[in-house]
Amino acid sequence: MAAGKAAPQAGLAQGLTVIIAGFLPILAIVTMFPAIPAIIGHFAPTDPTAPMKVPSMVTAPGLTIALVALFAGLMVDRFGRRTLLLVATFFYGLIGAAPFFLDNLDTIYASRLLLGLCEAVILTTVNTLIADYWPDEGRRKWLALQGLVGPALSSVMIFFAGTMTAWRWNGIFLLYLLAVPIWAAMVRWMFEPSSDATVRMMLGMDEKDSEGFPWGAMLGIAGLTLFSSAIYYVFIVNGATVWQELGVTDPQSIGQITALPTLFILVGATLFWWLGAKGLGSPTLIAVFLGFLGAGLAVMGLTHDWKGMIVGMALQQTGAGMAIPTLIAWAQSQLPFQHRGRGMGIWTATFFFGQFSSPLLVSLLRGAVGTMQGAFLVAGIISAVGAALLLVVLSGSSSKAAA
Repeated sequence: MAAGKAAPQAGLAQGLTVIIAGFLPILAIVTMFPAIPAIIGHFAPTDPTAPMKVPSMVTAPGLTIALVALFAGLMVDRFGRRTLLLVATFFYGLIGAAPFFLDNLDTIYASRLLLGLCEAVILTTVNTLIADYWPDEGRRKWLALQGLVGPALSSVMIFFAGTMTAWRWNGIFLLYLLAVPIWAAMVRWMFEPSSDATVRMMLGMDEKDSEGFPWGAMLGIAGLTLFSSAIYYVFIVNGATVWQELGVTDPQSIGQITALPTLFILVGATLFWWLGAKGLGSPTLIAVFLGFLGAGLAVMGLTHDWKGMIVGMALQQTGAGMAIPTLIAWAQSQLPFQHRGRGMGIWTATFFFGQFSSPLLVSLLRGAVGTMQGAFLVAGIISAVGAALLLVVLSGSSSKAAA
C-alpha cells in the first residue's frame, strides 16, 4: 500500500460477497440430495455398488474438508486471504461442474474429493475475512445475515436442483458454475486486509505477537466445536428415521409437515444477532443454542405423534440457526490476525469431523437403547448437560479474565 494512502474499508459489497461465497460449500451438499436417485439409477445397471457409493460421493467433500482445513488455514496465514480465495473459487466452479462431462462413477467420486479441497480453502478464508474486515459488532451482523441468507439460498437451489435433475441425470452439476459470477465479484470487491493489531490494541485487545499461536484457547474452541457439531447433525442425518418410527413414511407428507418448523432456523439466526447486540457473551450464547438443540432432540425422543415432532423441530432448528454463527464469532474473537487463518482452519476441520462422527455416535446410542427416538432423547440430555456445564465453566473463565 502506498504511503499516505488510506486502507480500504469493508462495506456492503464486501459483506454480500463474503456471505454468498460462504454458501458455496453448502451448495455442494444441499443441491445433491434430490439428484441421488437419478444418479444411482444411471449407474446401477453397470455398477452394483452404486446405491452405496453415490450417497458417499455426495458427502465426500466433507471428509476432505476435515482432513485438509488445518493446512488451508496455514496457507491463508502465509500467502494471504484474497489470492487463495480467488484460486479456490475459480477451481471450485470447474471441478464442481466437471461431472456433467463425466460418465464414470469413480472419476466423479475423485472429483468430489478434489472439490472438498477447494471448499476447505473457501470456508477457512471466508470465516477469516469476516473477522479481518469487521470488529465484533460488524461480525455479528454479517454472521447473522449469513445464517439468514444460507437457508433461503438452499431452498432456491433445491428447487432448481430438482428441475435440472429431471432434465438430465447429471444436470445438477451445472449449478456449480454459479461460482463464476461469485469469483468475478471477488475480483472486483475483495481486498487483502491489513493487520488489525493497532485497532485491537486501542480496544485493549493486544495481539501479543511474541506469544505465538494461542494453543490453549484453540484447544477449547476445537473441543467445543466438535461436541456442538456432533449434536448439530443428530437431527439432520437421522430425522427421517424418527419420522418412520412414528409411522410417517411418505416423503411428500414429511416435507409438508416439516416446512414450517424448518423456518425456525431463521429465528435462531435472528436470535444470535439480537442477543449479541444486547451484550450477552459467547459463553451464554453457546449455552443457549445447546439448550435449544438438547430440548428439541429430547422432545422428538419423547413424542408419540407428528405434533410433538413439530414442537421438537422448532426448538432444534432455533438452536441450529444460532449454532454456527455463535461458534464462528467465538473463535474469531479469540484469534489474533497473524494466526487467524490457522485457527479458522482448525475450527473448520473440527466442525466437519463432528459432521463425520455424529452418525457413528448416534448409531452406537441407537444400538444401546434400541430405537432412534431413544438415541435422540439421550443426545438431547447430553446436550442440555453440556449447556449447563459450559455456562458455568466459560462464565467463570470470563469473570477471571475481566478481573
